[in-house]
Amino acid sequence: MSNPTLESPVAADAVGTNRWYLSSAPIVRALVHLCVPMAAAMIVGAVYNLVNAGFIGSLHDTALLAAVTFGAPILGLVMAIGNVFGVGGGALVSRLLGAAEHDPAQAGEIKHVASFAVWGSVIAGAVVGGLGLLLLHPLVGLLGAETSAVPATRAFVGVMLAFVPVLAAAVCLEQLVRAEGAARQVMIGLIASTIANLVFDALFILVLHWGVAGAALGMGLANLGVAGYFGVWLARNSQYMSVAPRWFTLSRTVLSPVLGVGIGTLLQSAFLIVTSLVLNNLAAAYGDGPLAAMGVAVRIAQIPEFLVMGVTFGVLPLLAYSYGKGDRARLTAALRGSAVAVGGIALTFSVLVLAFREQVFTAFVADHSVLATGVTILTAQLVAMVANGFTGLITSLFQATGRALAATVMSVTQGVLFIPIVLLGNLWLGLPGIIWALTVTETLVLVTGVVMWLASRRAIDRGLALGSPQRAEEALEQADA
Repeated sequence: MSNPTLESPVAADAVGTNRWYLSSAPIVRALVHLCVPMAAAMIVGAVYNLVNAGFIGSLHDTALLAAVTFGAPILGLVMAIGNVFGVGGGALVSRLLGAAEHDPAQAGEIKHVASFAVWGSVIAGAVVGGLGLLLLHPLVGLLGAETSAVPATRAFVGVMLAFVPVLAAAVCLEQLVRAEGAARQVMIGLIASTIANLVFDALFILVLHWGVAGAALGMGLANLGVAGYFGVWLARNSQYMSVAPRWFTLSRTVLSPVLGVGIGTLLQSAFLIVTSLVLNNLAAAYGDGPLAAMGVAVRIAQIPEFLVMGVTFGVLPLLAYSYGKGDRARLTAALRGSAVAVGGIALTFSVLVLAFREQVFTAFVADHSVLATGVTILTAQLVAMVANGFTGLITSLFQATGRALAATVMSVTQGVLFIPIVLLGNLWLGLPGIIWALTVTETLVLVTGVVMWLASRRAIDRGLALGSPQRAEEALEQADA
């Protein structure tokens, strides 16, 4: 691969590539380029969720709001399908791009990875969507919809299932564009999709009165647009990537690393859905006050959590590229810089929120009786957020370096530990046991991640020394054995 395009960001932009940020930009500048747009896009998405709920709420029909709530696990599952192929495929693409700096032959595999990831997500989405539509009636009951909420839930979930291939492909394509270091383009696409979604909501819900079916249709069409945007961007700007079906392959060298890393995200999403249902049901037994306080605390903690996730997600391509290139110094600097960012965000926000906790809570709820409980829940949520931030960073490292087993363990450990911890906490300590269950779980997951990271350092160093994803994978497998 020719290196002139890596000499300056101006030259890089001239040829339509963001690889300079992955290869040789100062670490702070690279982290800002990769992480800030991701955090901004996630916050915009959170704002959309609130506005969308406002559109549906304006219809003054609680059954419609309930339908959206019941359909949320299906949406989470759909996103997870896209991430199975997107996270695994994106990490492999970034590693291959890094390896191509000293071994241009490595770049030839990238188009096979991209095509497999995109079309694999479409095929998997079509299978899941088709099965869901065939089993729509029992599925709606399984989600918890009863009596008046059943028709609206069936309409919302049915339309969403019809768009599963599109939704999964959009998520996957987002990861592939990020793999090129094009975080700004990802932000543009996601924000444009959010704006389009709001326009569709206004049209379908407020003007045409299609209710939750209109909300699902708007989401599907907006994702169709963003999938087209990312696909066109890759076709015009990516030097090596292609999503053309002719490059689709089931080769083990593509299939194994993509699914090996990606499957952990699917398991993580499944566990998150289960843990959310368990937590809500246990908290509801203590009345509306604690449940309301928990809802407020979660919303407040989401702000720094999205910023931290912007760092942990955004740094993944940089870690993978540095690993594939065999650049130990850059990999270490990226880890150190992102760890400082995660700690800085968590510490700053925690101090500010806890210092002004009364003002913050009264902005959400007028009932002062929930304040004491709310502050305790918020403290637990913030501590959990700090642990989760560093856990996410370790998981990104494992994904970036192809440590499939370690990444999967990190993804599922939270769900495996949380359910018994929250059940025992409720049994032994009551409400405080529920409040602090997530904090205890996240701390244990972080300890698990640190132990696995220390155990993996020699194998990762060996992979860095080899400087080739294929040979690195062999070295890692030998080390595991």
